[in-house]
Amino acid sequence: MLGDIGGTNARFAVLPGPGEPVHLLPRALTAQAPGPVEAIGAALESHDGPRPRSAIFAVATRVDRPAIRLTNAHWTIDAAEIGTALGLERVSLVNDYTPVAASVTVLDEARGDVAPLGEAGPAGSGIRVVLGPGTGFGAAALVPIEDRLAILATEAGHMEFGPADSEEMALWPHIERVGGRVTAEVVLSGPGLFRLSKALAAKRGLPCPFNVPNDILDAARDGDGLARDTLDLFSRCLGRFAGDLALTFEAAGGVFIAGGIAPRMVDVLQGGGFRHAFDRKAPHDAWARKVPAFVIVHREPALEGLAALVAHPGRFLYKSQGWERD
Repeated sequence: MLGDIGGTNARFAVLPGPGEPVHLLPRALTAQAPGPVEAIGAALESHDGPRPRSAIFAVATRVDRPAIRLTNAHWTIDAAEIGTALGLERVSLVNDYTPVAASVTVLDEARGDVAPLGEAGPAGSGIRVVLGPGTGFGAAALVPIEDRLAILATEAGHMEFGPADSEEMALWPHIERVGGRVTAEVVLSGPGLFRLSKALAAKRGLPCPFNVPNDILDAARDGDGLARDTLDLFSRCLGRFAGDLALTFEAAGGVFIAGGIAPRMVDVLQGGGFRHAFDRKAPHDAWARKVPAFVIVHREPALEGLAALVAHPGRFLYKSQGWERD
């Protein structure tokens, strides 16, 4: 059993065996299900094959114990509870960006799984970074160590994020704080997209006509000026932070943007603002321009990454928590 459990959606699949195709199951909305046991049980009702014997779930929070609460939803993911309820032999929990990092080893640009941002060329075999705005903001690094790949899950989304020029400095007082802070996740997420639009409207002395992040994406396609300006600002901020993470990890192998928002605004990200901000890294701007960057447009990269983790257990090193039946 494979699961990608985020603040908004929980996606499930079954992997019958190593190298076999992933069988997708119906997804659940975390706000509409009492908890993971009920959501997993409902998803398995549509599966007519053998019941899974084990499970691995990618969870949108720090994974430091076998029972954890999601950062942006009310679910508690308890490996022992899930394993006992569903009659499993073993349940493993990993950070949600651990399998996204693993997925870049199986995704293929020629197959249309990723879309390039800029002209830096194909991904390399060096360190690669994955990051993404969704309900929250996730990030991880894929680091080659001899003949294996170590996956370093991070909480980079909770790093402070500040203005970079006079225009942003004038905007920043209008941005809603969360816990008294402006972090990357506060602005680079679905709720962050909405915060940016409200801040831009407030700075201009106008009411914000949007109610949810999807309104902004839809309005931008219809030519709305505030919505398009919001996406342009979001793109520049995302490029700046992605470039910072590339510098942090010396990710010469490439940077991959995942999450639910980026695939819906690929044209904006390819329009130039993202790459300009990504490359503006003096004194290392010449290096940054050589780092390839992509948007992951594959629908389920985390599930494909989870399949890679369990099919090739000797290839990857990563942190996990879990439960096994006695």
